[in-house]
Amino acid sequence: MATVGTERGARRRRGGRRAGVLLAAVLAAGLAAGCTSGDGDDGRGARESPTATRDGAAPPALAVKIDNAPAARPQAGLDAADVVYVEQVEGGLSRLMAVYATRLPESVGPVRSARESDLELLRQFDEPLLAFSGAQSKLLPLIDEAPLTPVDPASEADAFDRDPGRAAPHNLFLRPDRVLDDPPGEAALTTGFREGPAPSGGTPEEEVTVRFPAARFTFTWSDADGRWRVSMDGSPATTRDGDRLTAATVVVQDVTVRRSGFRDFLGNNTPYTETVGSGKATVLRDGRAHPASWSRPAAEDGTSLTTPDGDPVNVAPGPVWVLLTSGR
Repeated sequence: MATVGTERGARRRRGGRRAGVLLAAVLAAGLAAGCTSGDGDDGRGARESPTATRDGAAPPALAVKIDNAPAARPQAGLDAADVVYVEQVEGGLSRLMAVYATRLPESVGPVRSARESDLELLRQFDEPLLAFSGAQSKLLPLIDEAPLTPVDPASEADAFDRDPGRAAPHNLFLRPDRVLDDPPGEAALTTGFREGPAPSGGTPEEEVTVRFPAARFTFTWSDADGRWRVSMDGSPATTRDGDRLTAATVVVQDVTVRRSGFRDFLGNNTPYTETVGSGKATVLRDGRAHPASWSRPAAEDGTSLTTPDGDPVNVAPGPVWVLLTSGR
């Protein structure tokens, strides 16, 4: 049975932190345009190359914060992600975090800003790269203290491009090959999810809709694809080439979404999504919905999925979409 993600357990964590932040550098005006958008994006100081201080350790997973506003669609690179997390942001809208380990697409984006709850979610990985467009100034110290390597336009300007055919802030794209030479491989996917046979039982489902306060996702089973076709806000989700986005497994994870100490420029509170703990879940695979429980005892752990009887719930080979929602 192939392992998509394993519990970190006794896995060695690199003790040293990356090199400290160097003196702030002024970002070229053309690249900076749109990075200071209304959701708190701003610049960062220059740093060493993202993987320069890992001292021979295995390459890290790459996580990218991706815009999901209608103006940002179709996104680039979602079809190559191993895992796509769907998070709630201000105003009940959604934003995506795509994680790459087995494939690196040519381009990913539009890239948008980081949130406080991203730091807890990413603790399950071994010092991952986090690509984002910026963050609120009071969040930046928390990002620098977190066990991850930030990658943004100020620290890695050459890794980002602007699409002249799109308006800022929906036009910033990451070139993954400029921060990682090769995909880190399956061992970097320490999500806790495991590939294997489907659990017994479950309810046949042709279509399942998951709602956020101001967003909705629909997953329609396709026998032809052997996967769930993804729709966002009532419209089919596609790649930039027009191909339909699909998921092999969908995990609908009931979590606590609470207020944080951060607000956007309009004064809206930034939601904090708690991903450590336990709760109910629904796992969609092979055209069936399986009731499950999720558990993540500590931030360093992956998330385990079990049936009501306590047996493991495996995921199918292929992309996993995880919707972190406080209610359906």
